[in-house]
Amino acid sequence: MGSLWHRFSAGCPCCSGHSNLCTVAKTQIRVRAECRSNVLRSTLYETAEIFRADKGQPQKMQAPETSGLGGPLQFMFLKVRSKCFPNPKVTVRRSILAALAVTYVVFLIWFNQVDKAKLVDYSGRYYVKAKVVQIIRDNLASNGQRNGSQLVQVRVLEGKDKGRLFSASSSSSDQIGVICRVGMEVIVNISISTNSGSVATVYGPNREPILYGIIAAFVLALWLIGGKKGIRSIAALAFTFSALIFFYMPLIYRGFSPFWGAVLISVLTAVVSLYIIGGHTVKTAAGIVGTIFGIMAAGLFAAIAGHIANISGYSVSEYESLIVIGQGTKIGIGELLFAGILFSSLGAVMDVGYSIASAIAELEAQNPDVSGRQLFRSGVRIGRDMIGTMCNTLILAFVGGMLIMLVTIYAYNQPYTETINSSEIAIDIIQSLSGSFGMILTVPMVALVSSHLIPILKRRKKRAV
Repeated sequence: MGSLWHRFSAGCPCCSGHSNLCTVAKTQIRVRAECRSNVLRSTLYETAEIFRADKGQPQKMQAPETSGLGGPLQFMFLKVRSKCFPNPKVTVRRSILAALAVTYVVFLIWFNQVDKAKLVDYSGRYYVKAKVVQIIRDNLASNGQRNGSQLVQVRVLEGKDKGRLFSASSSSSDQIGVICRVGMEVIVNISISTNSGSVATVYGPNREPILYGIIAAFVLALWLIGGKKGIRSIAALAFTFSALIFFYMPLIYRGFSPFWGAVLISVLTAVVSLYIIGGHTVKTAAGIVGTIFGIMAAGLFAAIAGHIANISGYSVSEYESLIVIGQGTKIGIGELLFAGILFSSLGAVMDVGYSIASAIAELEAQNPDVSGRQLFRSGVRIGRDMIGTMCNTLILAFVGGMLIMLVTIYAYNQPYTETINSSEIAIDIIQSLSGSFGMILTVPMVALVSSHLIPILKRRKKRAV
C-alpha cells in the first residue's frame, strides 16, 4: 500500500512530480487510519485505480478478500472495533474499568445486607397508591375556606388490596393530606385494626411520576446541551448518588466514623467523578489532588471552628430524633454535622479545582514554551476571578436553606445578642464559611500541582515518542 501511494504521489504536481502522469491516473483511494501509540490500523480499503507508468494501463487493486462474514458486515465489524478498541492500551484500560464497575455493583449489593434496628413499628400499616372515585363529604365552607377533613372513597391500585374500595379521610393540612378531586391519584395509609377493621387515611398526592418527570427533564437537558460531556456528567451523578446512599449510609450504620466516612466518600467521589468527566488526563489528576486538599481543609476548618465555638452534632434542631437514632443504632450522631459540611462543599471545590486545572492545561497547550511559574501565576489569577462568584454560590445556598429561620427572626424582632449566640446561626455560619475556605485553598493547590505536573508529563511523553 505504501509503494502504491508513493507511485501515485510521485505523479502529482503538488508533490513536485510529473503532472502528465497525475492527470491520466484516475485514483479513488479511501484509507481510514488511526495512529495510536505508533500503531497504524487501516480499517477500510476500497477499489483503487493507479496508473502504471511502465505499461500505460490502469491497474485495479481490489480490497482484501474476506472470509466468514460478508464484506459489508465485516466492514461494520471493523468500524465498531476500531472505535471501541482503538489500540491495546485503550482496550486494557476499558476492560479494567468495566471489571471495576461490576465489582463495585456487587460490593454494594453485599454491603447493603444490613440488619436494621426497629426504631418505629410499621407492622399493621402500609402505604399504597389509590384513586379517588367519589367525594362522600366535602369540607368546603360557604365562605370558601376548608375546615376539618374530607371523606372520600378511594380504589386501591396495587398490593394485596388492589381493586378494593376504602372510605378515607383527608386532612386539609399542608403536610399530611390533600384536597381530593375525583380521578386524582393519592397515597393512602391503611392501618389494620382488630376492632374496627382497616382504617384508611390519605397521606398525600402521588408525587412519584412528577418527581421522575422532573429528573428525566433534567437528564434530557443535560444530554442535549452537554452532549458527550453531559452523558459523562450523568454517569458521575449516578455514581455520587450510589456512593452516598448505598455506601456511606450502611458504612456509618455499621459503626464507622461519620466524619472519616465522609472523607472517604468525598475522595472516592472526586476521583471517580473527575475521571469520568475528564478522562485519563493530567488535568484530571491535578483536579483530583486539589479537590482532596480543599475538602480536607474545609473539614479541618469546620472541626476547629466547631470546637472553639462549642458546637457539636447535638446542637441541631433535630436533637430529639438524633438521640433516638443514637440509642438504637451504632451511628456516631455527634459527627454528622461536620460530615455534612464536607459533602456540602464537595461540589464547589470540585468545580473550582477542575476548572483551574483545565484552564492551565489549555494555556500550556497553546504556548508550550511557557514556564511553570507563569502557569502557576495564571492559574492563581484565574482562580481569583472564580472565588468571588463561587463563595457567593455557597453562602447563598446556605442562606436559602435557613431563609425561614431568618424570616422568623426578623418578624419577631429577635435581639441581636440572642440571634448571634444561637446554635442554629453559628452552625449555618460555620457551614457556609467552611466550604468557602476549602474552595479558596483549592485555587493555589491546583495551580501548583497543574503547573508542575503538566509540563513534566508532556516532556516524558515526548521522550517516549
